[in-house]
Amino acid sequence: MAALADISLTEAKARALQEAARAKNVELSIYRITRAEEIVATIDKAQASGATALNVFLSSRIDGNTPLIIERVAALRLPTMYQWPAWAERGGFIGYGPPTDQLADHTAHFAASLLRGTMPADLPVEQPTKFELVINLKTAKAMGVTVPEALLVRADKVIE
Repeated sequence: MAALADISLTEAKARALQEAARAKNVELSIYRITRAEEIVATIDKAQASGATALNVFLSSRIDGNTPLIIERVAALRLPTMYQWPAWAERGGFIGYGPPTDQLADHTAHFAASLLRGTMPADLPVEQPTKFELVINLKTAKAMGVTVPEALLVRADKVIE
């Protein structure tokens, strides 16, 4: 298993992720990029090193290039998971994370509070409370991947 991350992923977080994967008998190799231009070559390197699946970690550098990532992993037939459900809806294989409409609502609420004069330090720190699993079976079929029924029944949305 491979992960695509940018340089903001600290060594401590990388080690913690690898240890958590190892506890599940999965070997996780993390491939970092420093610039968007490295994305395709880094994905190719991960696959050439034996990766049979890819997890795309969230960062502005990567998220802004997700269409390129979707195109490249499709060409390589490399099953890939994204940290936004919307990317599965746009052609990615699997997306798992908070729904973007929920985050947009929170952003609007915070912006309105700031415009009403609330000091930023007085705004609460919030974490998403809802996560969605979206599986794109069209993409799975194009890659020759069979999705287990047990996973499909857990999905919030299945794209056929």
